[in-house]
Amino acid sequence: MSSPNYVGRRNKLAKALKEAGVDSILVSGVSNVRYLTGFTGDSTWLFLSKTDTILISDSRYTTQLKNECGELKVDIRDAKRPMSVAVADVVKKSKARNVGFESDHLTVAQHQNLSEKIETATLVPTSGLTERLREIKDSWELEQIKEAVRLAERGIAVVRSSLRPNQTERDVRYTLEAAMRSFGATGPGFEPIVGVGPTAALPHAHAGDLLVSDSPVLLVDWGAETRSGYRSDLTRVFFTGKITKQMETVYRTVLKAHQAAIAAIKPGVECRVVDGIARKIIADAGFDKYFGHGLGHGFGLDIHESVRMSPISEQVFETGMVVTVEPGIYLPGKFGVRIEDDILVTNDGHEVLSSVPREFDDAVVEFLA
Repeated sequence: MSSPNYVGRRNKLAKALKEAGVDSILVSGVSNVRYLTGFTGDSTWLFLSKTDTILISDSRYTTQLKNECGELKVDIRDAKRPMSVAVADVVKKSKARNVGFESDHLTVAQHQNLSEKIETATLVPTSGLTERLREIKDSWELEQIKEAVRLAERGIAVVRSSLRPNQTERDVRYTLEAAMRSFGATGPGFEPIVGVGPTAALPHAHAGDLLVSDSPVLLVDWGAETRSGYRSDLTRVFFTGKITKQMETVYRTVLKAHQAAIAAIKPGVECRVVDGIARKIIADAGFDKYFGHGLGHGFGLDIHESVRMSPISEQVFETGMVVTVEPGIYLPGKFGVRIEDDILVTNDGHEVLSSVPREFDDAVVEFLA
């Protein structure tokens, strides 16, 4: 079993500072702080330069910081010393002159407060420095993601084997969440999407009161979160009743797009090219206006991370990236179909991390009597 290399991650970020035009950086994104230090709390920022590594937090986390990041310097503030003042004190002591801040995470109000308090350095906006490091998963991260996939798969197996006509979408959601927790997950990787019939045509629907028996189509988009904070993201559609010709056509079209896109993933291929492969298959079948979102995204500590497959993506696949592939067709007021798997980009191609059956015959299920 490997372990997270927080020092190596921070060293990589420190090397990226010069190119960004700064001599130090304030990391305020919660997941970025966790990625760089292992700290699992919030309301804590990391000040990083070539000579300093300091966590700026408050007294609620004194013991937790000692337990999780005992090797790091910590500046603990009390209720009379706001974050902006604590940061200004750290910056002044460091003698930093150009301090980067995460423009994707800092609010306008926070920036204004910092600008007023920091008198010894210039604040410089940066974007995506840590997020770009997070695009490439190391061996420890891959272990965590594979565990998250395993937990999600075990959870959906419970749902599939226990479906009843009188279950609501919300019932299915809670059964799934409880099952994943019983197998060791800290919880779902995100709020599970459980949609019956028309609800399945809403890509980000909330589970409600429709009964599973109200339509033959049941869509479940779910994932698990491990104790380490890493997540998985899968989608399957189940047919629980009489299947119309249109339902079968839509399902087979989405599956064809899904499989063709995965087959094209390898290092050096443009993300938008893979998106285009799936999009063309769906368009050729006459459903182009019913597939509006991107084909997939990166994930890890967050369920949506910076690798994106879409028609406007400028990214290229690299070894170590982990992405979802999730084409869909959504017919408003009728039903929707999305098939989603988790894919690792390898040196010579890709590996499908998830193994929940996805063929058309596999999607047909019977209710528990």
